[in-house]
Amino acid sequence: MTNPSLLILPGDGIGPEVMAEVRKIIDWFGAKRGLAFDVSEDLVGGAAYDAHGTPLHDDTMARAQEVDAVLLGAVGGPKYDALDFSVKPERGLLRLRKEMDLFSNLRPAQCFDALADFSSLKKEVVAGLDIMIVRELTSGVYFGEPRGIFREGNERVGINTQRYTESEIARVARSAFDLAMKRGKKLCSMEKANVMESGILWREVVTEVGREYPEVELSHMYADAGAMQLTRWPKQFDVIVTDNLFGDLLSDLAAMLTGSLGMLPSASLGAPMANGRPKALYEPVHGSAPDIAGHGKANPIACILSFAMALRYSFDLGEEAVRLETAIERVLADGLRTADLMGPEGGSPVSTSGMGDAILAALDDSL
Repeated sequence: MTNPSLLILPGDGIGPEVMAEVRKIIDWFGAKRGLAFDVSEDLVGGAAYDAHGTPLHDDTMARAQEVDAVLLGAVGGPKYDALDFSVKPERGLLRLRKEMDLFSNLRPAQCFDALADFSSLKKEVVAGLDIMIVRELTSGVYFGEPRGIFREGNERVGINTQRYTESEIARVARSAFDLAMKRGKKLCSMEKANVMESGILWREVVTEVGREYPEVELSHMYADAGAMQLTRWPKQFDVIVTDNLFGDLLSDLAAMLTGSLGMLPSASLGAPMANGRPKALYEPVHGSAPDIAGHGKANPIACILSFAMALRYSFDLGEEAVRLETAIERVLADGLRTADLMGPEGGSPVSTSGMGDAILAALDDSL
């Protein structure tokens, strides 16, 4: 039996620093839990452009299609701002998502008790928060045609087209229902069916798919009302499914309920491969943060939690994912803090590697 394969793409800025801590976690699971992974590493983003003149080499793209999961750090930085749009670092990430057909983007918003005071909302509103936003990632207004800037008479007009097919809606809906079945069996679908025909179709198709999941409580909400409710009482939700544009907005809103982008992982999943595992890309929500790169200030937890998502969704190792998440929770409860988590109440400051070492120690204690 072959080991599960993992392609690591550290990327730019703080990407290599946070990924170095993930590599230590992966090695720990191999040494202490007998979970060996075939790990390879390659370039993406600005690092790939510097080496190859492209943000994602064709060989790297081919490898991403073959492995069981891809783990990415971050891409981009001011160094590349003057590049042509077609070769900007972000194009490498977008190519991965598009060519792997990663249509279901999972963005959890979980508030660890030790960090409840970091949210801009009251502690009682966010303490214990654990919701999941499922965003359709490969269609909608970001990809619809026609699009562009055109001239009509004496002025320019910008055009983007919101377009969804029934099958595109149905497949992301099923992924959300499947997830809801493993959680609280409650799903809220968000769109704008009151003013958009695509929203009407979205609601109809999600409702149809919902009949396949009679155990799941399905509700519908207009996306603007959903944004209001997320800030009023986010714990009323468990799983939320929505389109590409609204998912982009709502997941960023939900992310800040937890207090720090340095804590937030994500997973982008596609259709099952021959081995039954979905094509998958895991990455922290935060960016490359070039201003702190190389200073040991970056928080590696979001990237480590992204690996925990890989354990759960790509490798069916849910118990080990919980082990890793519990270790992180313990370290935070002990007061260890990277720079982004140093609030008014203080804490014990640690570096990027110091946080990784503390999580390893907590994992040792879990045995």
